[in-house]
Amino acid sequence: MEFRVALSGDLPNLAEINRVLRVADPSAQVDVDGAGHSLRVATSVSATELAALLAQADYPVDAAQVTQQPSVCCGGCSG
Repeated sequence: MEFRVALSGDLPNLAEINRVLRVADPSAQVDVDGAGHSLRVATSVSATELAALLAQADYPVDAAQVTQQPSVCCGGCSG
């Protein structure tokens, strides 16, 4: 699943977020969009779990900041 997390204030520590997320999902990917307005997260965890993990990474967010994105998977790779 892909999520967008609206950013407010300072940019998060991506290394720490990656460290915490990869304990729960070793294939998780995290980055900041080009404009710096949102965190993009591809992971198998739920939105609620993601918010909890971000809090563990010292970047607490309100659940309203986490939005699941529509799937863009074409199914071609069977992944």
